[in-house]
Formats: sequence, structure tokens, C-alpha cells
Amino acid sequence: MAQPDTAMTPIEEISARTTALQAQLCRLDLDGALLAQNTDLFYFSGTLQQSHLYVPAQGEPVLMVRKHLPRAQAESPLERIVALGSPREIPALLQRFGLPLPRRLGLELDVLPAQRYIGLCRLLPDAEMIDISDAVRQVRAVKSPYEIEKIKEAARRADAVQAAVPGLIEAGISEVALAGRIEAEARRLGHQGVVRMRLWGAELFYGHLMSGANAAAPSFLASPTGGRGLGPAVAQGPSLAPVAAGVPILVDYVFAYDGYLADQTRIYVIGKLPDTLRRAHEAMMTLQDELAGRIRPGAVAGDLYQWSLERAANLGYSEHFMGTTADRIRFVGHGIGLELDEYPFLAQGQSMELVEGMIVALEPKLIFPEMGVVGIENTWLVTADGGRRLTQLPDGVVSV
Repeated sequence: MAQPDTAMTPIEEISARTTALQAQLCRLDLDGALLAQNTDLFYFSGTLQQSHLYVPAQGEPVLMVRKHLPRAQAESPLERIVALGSPREIPALLQRFGLPLPRRLGLELDVLPAQRYIGLCRLLPDAEMIDISDAVRQVRAVKSPYEIEKIKEAARRADAVQAAVPGLIEAGISEVALAGRIEAEARRLGHQGVVRMRLWGAELFYGHLMSGANAAAPSFLASPTGGRGLGPAVAQGPSLAPVAAGVPILVDYVFAYDGYLADQTRIYVIGKLPDTLRRAHEAMMTLQDELAGRIRPGAVAGDLYQWSLERAANLGYSEHFMGTTADRIRFVGHGIGLELDEYPFLAQGQSMELVEGMIVALEPKLIFPEMGVVGIENTWLVTADGGRRLTQLPDGVVSV
């Protein structure tokens, strides 16, 4: 049974999402899509119980559940939910519901393990396997009013976490101990504890908290900030180093509420920030606000990134914008929803046009290897009038 405080995704939501995916299937001349990744399962079925979801180009989807069937039936509004003892049963189950075996089948080839792909090729030898991941991500990129309300609530809780940070900072506390205090506050406010990312090998635990030069340490993660972390096994985030006075303390945290995410960064300092860093932070606040006015329907994601590069150069910070030298990250914002790295990417060379209802995190930041990181991040809704801000806490450096 679903927990009493768990809200089932409305059938109207699932139906609209299915219809949008089926339009993509028809455009690509596919007979159906077989989805197995957790986030896609949740988006299109309302549950992430261990399953395969078959979405035909026409007709009702079939959710085939290995574990746990009663919970999937309680959580999902779909009508066709059946037990699946083994993937070998998939062809028979499809035929049981009157669905012909696909000749062209869409798969999430950006995330599907090779072993599973090979198994499906053997199971359906007459089917041509086509990557459906781009189409799935395009469908998920545009949020419904239902999803927007979920993300607004995540943003409100993100604000509450950041508002609590000044009372948790003290001189000499280690970065990781301070992170623990903040994460406990997030958990108290209902953070789900899991921050999902789609990119293979990408991992994140709540977010990043780093101070001073530690924040400027690059890492493997696709982020302008890395952090020393606790060692090579993690290689990102807070370290055991103490938080000192007069250096920027970067708190870049994601609030995850009922599946949906809001991303936010604020800068704190014990005492006073050096004027060079204070001015740099104010420049990024200016860039963010100007960029937010440009995130309108029809704007091209790559053009927005190029504009940001040019604006950072005009402000005098081209050498530090989103990293330094070869460690520079070539984006200034990213889509956000059920995952932290959704479409669109405001990145170099991206041709995707923004659509009303997309939600993006804008994060213009400056990296100073010997001094630390300053900059800002907020979550924004794309509207006909430009970005509508969802995370509302003031952007200025907070002195404690």
C-alpha cells in the first residue's frame, strides 16, 4: 500500500505524458518504446518499482513489474499492470494484451546497460532497436502545471534550507560537519535524500559545500565547482578542512521534494569578503538577472551561453567564468525536474529552442583558484515574458 502522505500521480498527467511520447514514436516511425530507467518509469507510470513499461505507438501502455507488484499497483494509475517473472516473458505479455511484437522498438540507449540491450536483442530478434532517449528527454523537458507546482514547493523548501545556513556556520567548523548540519535541516524539511542525475557516472549527495580555495578545486563532475571532498573515493564536495573567516563559503544545494528538484547557490562569509570577490559576485548577480530576461520561448540554448560568455567578458571576468583554462565548464545553465541534468542545456553548440514551461537553473559563477568561488544559482520557469524566478531568497553575499 502507498504511504498515507504519498500522492499518486494523477491519471490525467500520465495520459498527457503518454500521448506526448506516442507523438514522438509516430514521428520516428516506431511501433513502441520499452522503458526501464527509474526516472522514466516514474514519469510515465507513476512508480519506479522494478519494471519494464511498454508504450505502444497507439493504445494503452503495459507496466510489467518484477518487484514489487502490489506497491506498483497502489502507486500507478495505469490500468494494465501485470507481474513479470522474467524479461523472457515480455513478448508473451505484449501479445496477451493484443499488442503485436514491435518491428522498430525505442530504447533508452543513453542509460540502458549493454547486457540488458543484448538480452533484448536476443529476446526480440526481428526488432530494430532505436535510441528513444532524446525524444523521452524532450517530452520531459516541458513541465505541466502539476509539475511546476511540485518544483515551486521544492524551491520554497530550498529557500528555507538556505535561510537556516547563517545560524549553522561557526568559525573552525569543518566543511563536512557544516554540510552535515545543513543536510540535517534539509532532511527535517522533507528532503527525499536522493538527487537523481542521468549522466552516466555522475553522482551527487545533496549538493556542494566548499569554502575558500577548496571550492575552486576541479573534479570529474560536470560542474563549475568541484571541491576536495574526503578523498579519491568521492573526489568532490566538502572536506575536513576548517571554515575560515574572510573567505567565500559556497552552499550549492538541491532540494528534492516528491521527486522534483530545485537548485540554488548562495555565498556566505564569516566577517567580510574581500572587495575583489564582492564585486565579482555582484557582477554575476547582474549577469544572472539579464540572462533571466532572455530565457523566452524560441531562444536558442547555445546562443544564450554565447551571450553569457560575451557578457562575462564585458564585465571583466572572462578568465574566471565557469572555471579556468582547460577546466572551464561550457554551460551556464541546465534544465531541472526529476533529474538535475534535464533538457535544455544552456551550453556551447546546443541548438534546442526554449519552450514555455521549461524549468532551468541559471548558475553564473566565477572561479578564483587561490581565493575561492563566488556567483549565484536560482531555479527559473521559462515564460513568454522571460524567466520567472522560483527560488526567492536574496542573492547577495551573507555575512555571519
